[in-house]
Amino acid sequence: MFGSFILFVLSLQYQNDITLILTVMENKEIVFKGVVLNGIMMLILVILSFLVSVGLFVMGCIYLDWWWFAAGALLFLASIIAACGFFQLEPGEARVIMFFGKYRGTFSKAGFHWVNPFYNTKKLSLRARNLDADPIKVNDKSGNPVMIGLVLVWRLKDTYKAMFEVDTQTMAAARMGATEVGGASAAVIMNALQNFVRIQADAALRQVAGQYAYDNEENEKEITLRDGSDEINRELETKIDERLAMAGIEVVEARINYLAYAPEIAAVMLRRQQASAIISAREKIVEGAVSMVKMALDKLKDEGVVDLDEERKAAMVSNLLVVLCGEDNAQPVVNTGSLYQ
Repeated sequence: MFGSFILFVLSLQYQNDITLILTVMENKEIVFKGVVLNGIMMLILVILSFLVSVGLFVMGCIYLDWWWFAAGALLFLASIIAACGFFQLEPGEARVIMFFGKYRGTFSKAGFHWVNPFYNTKKLSLRARNLDADPIKVNDKSGNPVMIGLVLVWRLKDTYKAMFEVDTQTMAAARMGATEVGGASAAVIMNALQNFVRIQADAALRQVAGQYAYDNEENEKEITLRDGSDEINRELETKIDERLAMAGIEVVEARINYLAYAPEIAAVMLRRQQASAIISAREKIVEGAVSMVKMALDKLKDEGVVDLDEERKAAMVSNLLVVLCGEDNAQPVVNTGSLYQ
C-alpha cells in the first residue's frame, strides 16, 4: 500500500510543467508548485511502514513463504526511499528544487516538510549578510594612491540566478575541496557567493574611486572622496548592484568606511594639509589684525585722544600688526618722554 502511495506521489511531478515556463525575464525564480506534505505526518507513515515491513519478514519466517519476504523487502525499500524526502527550513531560508537537472522551483515556507525523495534540493540563505572589505590601494582622479575600504550589506534575491547563472556550485566545491558539486553544503555555497560579492565590490570600488579626487582645495564645489560621502556612497551602491544583479543579489547598503592616503605619500600629504591649515589660519589672523588696527585709529581720531601724522600712523600700524600677528608675546617699551622726541 505504501509503495503504491510513493508511486502516486512520483507521478505528480509532471502536472506542473506548463507553470514552470519562465515568463518573467528579470526575475527567473519561480515558486515550487509540486506536492509538499507535512513532515510529521510523513514521518509517522514511514515509521509505520518500517514496522509493517518487519512484520512481513516475521510472517515470512513463520510461514516460510517467499511472498511475505518479497512484500517486506519492497516495503522496506520504499520506506528507505521515502525517508530521503524530509527537509527542514527556518525563517529566511529557501530550497532550490530540481528533478534530474531540471529546475522545478524554489520553496521557502518554514517548517518540517516532505517532498518527492527523487528531487534534488539545495538550501540557500535569504538573510542579510555583511561584508567588511579590507582597504585596497587605488589611484584617485589626480593619480594619488589612496587606501580605501567599504562595508557592504547584501542578501540573496533570486535563487535561480544564484544557482544556475553563476557557477556557484563549482566554486563551492573548489573551496571545500570536494570532487562532487552535490557535496557542497549551504554554508559553503553562501561563502562562495560572498567571495563573488567581495571581488565584484572591489572592482566597483576601484571604478568609483578613480572618478574622484581625494581632496581638491582649488575647487571647493567639486565632489571629492573626503567630503562627498553621500553622493559617492549612492553611486557605489548603484555600481555594485549592477554587477551583482547577474547573481540574483541585491545590495541593501554600501558605504566607504576607510579612507586615507597610501603610506608612501601620507607624510608628504600631511605636511601639505598642515601648510594649508597654517595659511588659512594666518589669513584669518591678518584679516582680524587689520580690522583691529583700523578700529583703533578711527577711535583715536574720533575721540580726539591724540593727533598722529602719517609717519606716526604708519609706525603705530606696524607695531600693532607685529603684536597682533606675532606668535610670541610682545615686550612693550614704555616711552616716558615726549611723543615727538
